[in-house]
Amino acid sequence: MSDLRLRRAARALVLDERDRILLVRFGEGEHAVWLTTGGGIETGESDERALRRELLEEAGLEEFELGPPVWTRTVHAPLDGGRFDGQCERYYLVRVRSFEPAPRLSWAELREEGMTAVRWWTLEELETADVRFAPRRLPLLLRELLRHGPPAELLDVGL
Repeated sequence: MSDLRLRRAARALVLDERDRILLVRFGEGEHAVWLTTGGGIETGESDERALRRELLEEAGLEEFELGPPVWTRTVHAPLDGGRFDGQCERYYLVRVRSFEPAPRLSWAELREEGMTAVRWWTLEELETADVRFAPRRLPLLLRELLRHGPPAELLDVGL
């Protein structure tokens, strides 16, 4: 039995009609990482409720239909000032019409949480970018998802 304190999190693979993916950046410079929208699940929250809150806060996305869960990932790194030893994430597919991201939280509030940007990416941009993604294999994973659709079973995407 593990003594690790792992936070539960829900993330969304927000894809528009042109198969662009919406990503947020945490950090700046060489420490920056681009990842999908989403975050920690609060006590008593369902995955869907957490995603609805996070997508509104980070991107201003209010109306959407939650698709199937497609990926999982566990990260072992201190979070929330050491309250957690890592995070167990579940990724859901969310198809939307293209929109201009307009986070409901102020940029000052988002920066306090470490978020520094939000934007749409094409698969080609992902595959040619010289930046860090989480999960690290995001371009390949997205290509496979677009080619084959959601997997029959949740796929553990690793770091």
